[in-house]
Amino acid sequence: MEILNSIFDSWYPPVLTFIMFYLLYHGSRILLNRQTKGKIDKGIIKSIILFSIVLIGLISFILSLPLGDQKDDITSLIGIVLSAVLGLSATTFIGNALAGIALKLRASYRPGDFITVNDIFGRVTELGLFHTEIQTVDRDLTSLPNMTLASNALRVTRSSGTFISTECSLGYDVNRLKVEEALLEAAKKAGLKEGFVHIISLRDFSIVYRIHGLLENVNSILSAKSRLTASVIDALHEADIEIVSPNFMNQRQVGDTVFIAEKYNTNKREVLEENTPEALIFDKAEEAEGLEKKKEKLEELEVKIEKDREILKKSSDAAEKSTIKEKIKRKEEIAKKMTDTIDIEVDELDKTT
Repeated sequence: MEILNSIFDSWYPPVLTFIMFYLLYHGSRILLNRQTKGKIDKGIIKSIILFSIVLIGLISFILSLPLGDQKDDITSLIGIVLSAVLGLSATTFIGNALAGIALKLRASYRPGDFITVNDIFGRVTELGLFHTEIQTVDRDLTSLPNMTLASNALRVTRSSGTFISTECSLGYDVNRLKVEEALLEAAKKAGLKEGFVHIISLRDFSIVYRIHGLLENVNSILSAKSRLTASVIDALHEADIEIVSPNFMNQRQVGDTVFIAEKYNTNKREVLEENTPEALIFDKAEEAEGLEKKKEKLEELEVKIEKDREILKKSSDAAEKSTIKEKIKRKEEIAKKMTDTIDIEVDELDKTT
């Protein structure tokens, strides 16, 4: 009996510690899931809290073990190990976590935005504590460490619109004003606004022109760039301007032959130009963007509910209170449906690979 009591007294603290932190972890996770349900990305805060609980619980469990005189040595060892781990992972694990927090606070981009970093172009699908996931033009998912995003030049395509451009080089025998007029017409036919032309350089045998135009719907940026280039070809040919190397023109023996493609069936061309691949390429990114917009609408609805509750507290008229309560009830029902829909979509998005 004394042996059993001794064993019980020795193992009671570590077992109690384990149970306490086990319940604390799962209780905190349930509470955080409820608090972040349908909210705009709170995953980073949730991850930090749960990770801290696990780390503290693990250390507390080790220290509560019946180690006798070895406890001081174990404590020193834990301190050394933690110091070594923190030192070695400061530029990776902790560094990415701190960078993720900084990026979240700065809010430079969100799911659905187009970003470019280190010549990698893609659309954001997920903002994590340690990495940011983007979907590239080949539809693959790429994880970028948050330290990479925080320590390198990051270009974010503005959702309100961005300027796209394309270049062409033409000989000195073509009038500059005629070229600029054709390029501006090309930008207009490509559906771009505020078009303008830059002369980039004067080469030995050609002049390099660049046409810019404002694209308002950035979701079609890939198709828009291709459409602009195609429109430049058509506009220059319609203006009887050859798009051919001056070197080639100086060396060929073709008489008065003009190298401009024959006109193509316009109906077929319109069908070809209607094909936009962005919906297929950036499918997960578009889902993430739609989910983010729903979260914002839910947050706006919850703000309105809080305002109605404040009005209800201040109101003294019974009829007015009844009307306000009905409004709050309807809005809460809508918010509940939106929350359930968002949670389902979040689960489906997490399963997408």
